[in-house]
Amino acid sequence: MDIDPSTTKYLIQAKLSTDGIVEKPDIVGAIFGQTEGLLGEELDLRDLQKSGRIGRIEVEVTSNKGRSEGTVYVPSSLDQVETAILASSLETIDRVGPCKARISVDKIEDVRVAKRNKIVDRAKQLLTELMKTSKTSGGDLTDSVRQTFQMEEVVHYGNERLPAGPNIDDSDAIIVVEGRSDVLNLLKYGIKNVIAVEGTSIPKTVVELAKEKVVTAFVDGDRGGELIVRELVQVAEVDFIARAPAGQEVEELTQKQMVKCLRNKIPSDQFAEMFNLTPGHFRNGEKTAKDRNSRGERHGKPENDRGRRRDQKSRPESKTETKGGDKKLSSEQAQLKAALGELSSTSKAKLFDAKGKTLKEVPVAKLADTLKSEKSEIKSVVLDGIITQRILDLAVEKDITAVVGVKMGNIAKLPTNITILTKEDLS
Repeated sequence: MDIDPSTTKYLIQAKLSTDGIVEKPDIVGAIFGQTEGLLGEELDLRDLQKSGRIGRIEVEVTSNKGRSEGTVYVPSSLDQVETAILASSLETIDRVGPCKARISVDKIEDVRVAKRNKIVDRAKQLLTELMKTSKTSGGDLTDSVRQTFQMEEVVHYGNERLPAGPNIDDSDAIIVVEGRSDVLNLLKYGIKNVIAVEGTSIPKTVVELAKEKVVTAFVDGDRGGELIVRELVQVAEVDFIARAPAGQEVEELTQKQMVKCLRNKIPSDQFAEMFNLTPGHFRNGEKTAKDRNSRGERHGKPENDRGRRRDQKSRPESKTETKGGDKKLSSEQAQLKAALGELSSTSKAKLFDAKGKTLKEVPVAKLADTLKSEKSEIKSVVLDGIITQRILDLAVEKDITAVVGVKMGNIAKLPTNITILTKEDLS
């Protein structure tokens, strides 16, 4: 059905049924004839149609088995109240020609809403096409220019001609990555103090740079990345370790992912403790390689002894020696030593109460969370792992008197009210 868009705001839709066969002119004539004078001069259908406030009345009618049924459409540019009155007047029609008739209004449709919905749908289609076109043309152009600029920015550094950013010499801190693609991705987001090792064999250039600058190793989240960082922390003075999410590579990270990974970097000595490595050079640990060499100590030996010596001075004397030089352990220490032996190679920890009774046995990885949530009074903790600062801090909070582990980590704040023993102390 065609509707004049210039005159129509609302569309009255009504159903018609008659007891006999009628045609369109009969129905239109009945509408005009039986509503004439019913609503007054202001709403007279003939006058409203002459002035254009009512559009052409359309009728769709079909006849079957001596009966006629159809739909009546009345376009209106009146306001809502007048349109509703006009619609209700149609239901007063009870005859069409010689036949009885019934008319019921189905709905009054706001034509402008339908038009707006149609406009919105079409606008969405047009916008989608525009964005696809813009992304294809503009994106290709931008990426092309950016890649060209990045290629110009990449320099070949050192005797090994390693791919690097232009700010390697000017920056006090550098980021060491695996390959050229990683360098390009970091340059893409404005990180220019980056250099690649180009393989698992760490170049001498990177080792020399690490002696003078703060180094963050940024590697892939796969087995290859782990192998590279394992070697890197043993041959160079690495300060921090950052890794891509598991299964992802640095070269495919978005800017947001890259920033998050670099913010979540961990000290290299902590990484070494996690993977039980023997680091050769740590700047952020207790000593650097230069410190060890200046004291005539063996190069490459991990240095956690200073914290252990401080610990032994700060805690009460816990063992005595016989004249022959053999160590004699107290009964409590003997119990803790036995517990440590039972836990050997299990990566588990035990919590004991004041009577020496086992409260819980948990994996070392869950020890910190268990200490936080445990409600029982804990006197001592024995773990088949490294004693870390976090465990000691929790021990202070829980008033634990003894912590026993395989060895000490790098402890910044050593508590004085806790007896700290390692496997070496109890041997």
